[in-house]
Amino acid sequence: MPKIGIFPAAGGLGSSIIDHLVQRVPADQLILIARKPDSLAELSRQGAAVRRADYEDPSTLDRVFDGVDVLMLISYASFEIQYRVEAHQAAIDCARRSGVKHIFYSSLAFGGDLADTSVAHVMGAHLRTERYLAELQAQGHITYTAIREGLYSESFPIYTAWFDLADPVDEITIPHDGSPPGVTWAKRDELGEATANLVAAYVQNPDTNSLSFPYVNRVLLLSGPRAYSLRETVEILGRAVGKEVRIREISTGEYAALPTHGDKHTYHGVDLAREWATAWEAIQHGETAVVSPLLGELLGREPEDYETTIRGLARE
Repeated sequence: MPKIGIFPAAGGLGSSIIDHLVQRVPADQLILIARKPDSLAELSRQGAAVRRADYEDPSTLDRVFDGVDVLMLISYASFEIQYRVEAHQAAIDCARRSGVKHIFYSSLAFGGDLADTSVAHVMGAHLRTERYLAELQAQGHITYTAIREGLYSESFPIYTAWFDLADPVDEITIPHDGSPPGVTWAKRDELGEATANLVAAYVQNPDTNSLSFPYVNRVLLLSGPRAYSLRETVEILGRAVGKEVRIREISTGEYAALPTHGDKHTYHGVDLAREWATAWEAIQHGETAVVSPLLGELLGREPEDYETTIRGLARE
């Protein structure tokens, strides 16, 4: 059976993919690659191979993908563009040199209905990585599937000026008035489950000409079942905490100057708060409002709605 590599085998999405994948393929079919391999001790005991590599230390990527046939590449956690692209390309190049045949890549659900442009700064590195994979495929080096993972329901804080369910405020100040179009929020664990189903389906049908896996050399969109305006999003947060919460629109400059950010928008010493604010511009343009049925099809059920997920988080 083909060997499946997952890198990084950590974080919310990566851990979810692994949890669901080990229910679909034997653990000894997995090669798990992480910055802290000790965290994977239980999976190692189950038979998974565990290796160390780190996006931030490119030398660790050399030969780490040896023996991997299919790689699930999870994007570097940042919204820088150039640094992030270089990290992705380094991993992809090492994977190709190690003989990886197919790469699944976790992209992001900006860009509307699979457009190849976006006004969201956070999408820049994803688009360039998608293009790089397509270029390598055109040269005959690899095949790929890029998965634009829906905006996590659990990621609401970064779109609501760090709203905290445990310490709620009654006013959210962002550069957006809350009106439609909105966001097709998706539960992170369901995205992980659907992604694991894609990977498992591929390794069980590795013939790229087979109609049984129609997602080779394609970009896919996984979304929640409906779009919620940011006003609806905030109203749901308010109901979950039992208080009225409203949006007050501010300018991008005012948002960038908010003291509540701390270093949350800072990467490698650079404050990217203004760049992050382009996410709201993209939401205004409808880039995150496209509903795709694919998540539900891969799950075999209706995806969980945003309010159900938020209520669950509020009870924790």
